Amino acid sequence: MPPTQSLRRAGVEIDYATHGPETGAPLLLAMGLGMQRTAWPTSLLDAFVQQGFRCISFDNRDIGLSSRYDEHGTPPLHRVIAARLLHRRYQTPYMLADIADDGIAVLDHLGIAQAHVLGMSMGGMVAQHIAVRHAPRVQSLTLMATSSGRLGLPLPAARVLRLMLSRPQDRTSVDAATRYLVGMFSAIGSPDFPTATDEMIRRAHASLRRAPTGNGVARQLAAIISDGDRTPLLRRLDVPTLILHGTHDVMVPLAHGRQLASVIPGSRLHSIRGWGHDLPDALSTDFAAALARHALQSPPPLT
Repeated sequence: MPPTQSLRRAGVEIDYATHGPETGAPLLLAMGLGMQRTAWPTSLLDAFVQQGFRCISFDNRDIGLSSRYDEHGTPPLHRVIAARLLHRRYQTPYMLADIADDGIAVLDHLGIAQAHVLGMSMGGMVAQHIAVRHAPRVQSLTLMATSSGRLGLPLPAARVLRLMLSRPQDRTSVDAATRYLVGMFSAIGSPDFPTATDEMIRRAHASLRRAPTGNGVARQLAAIISDGDRTPLLRRLDVPTLILHGTHDVMVPLAHGRQLASVIPGSRLHSIRGWGHDLPDALSTDFAAALARHALQSPPPLT
């Protein structure tokens, strides 16, 4: 992974990195809940580069080396959820739209007028906002394992919800944090494309060494819940959109991908049998090939 680079936007520090030659087609990557930009597997980044892309990843607010909001403490999620059910918005330190604007700020910083955009899980929600708020900047949109936020769609599996609610406190030991992460990776992983336990431990250790998660995950989750239903916005979306979703996703079940495909004009759903809610090395070439085929069908970049 290239050395850390950063920029400041409206007082917010944004950590980012590029992977691949500057001549590659720009591909902006938005990562999911509580995951650092380094969670994009090297095998996947390399596969994108081989397909002719230049990967641009960034740490979302409140995670990794980007700005933290620890002074806001841990949000009362029961109140956040109650407000959502009443169709009200709980006041959070930032919104998903703010993270979307951070991604555009990275493109501005690099002098990139237009890019392909890929978002995974929460990153897919951020990518939706990028496409809605900055449509002329988005050459194509790819949404992986994500949701519109519409109420009534299936919740995560019960065992996943229990794990989410049992997340260790900020001051827990590295060993306890590692056990938790490996347990979560195992619970949401792909049954047909398993990641070895040793590799999951290595990834957990690398993440914790780079930057402990802290309570940023709870604040990001509050931002997700407070964001509400993006369906009305997505119905007006005019960006070539590919939706990639696994048949065995227990965090964001396949029904979410199907609903996205039903509301985004001209979008296409590609479901992958045996894929869960992770980025297994075994699927890297398939992911990259699908995105490349989609990108080739999009209009040429602005000049």
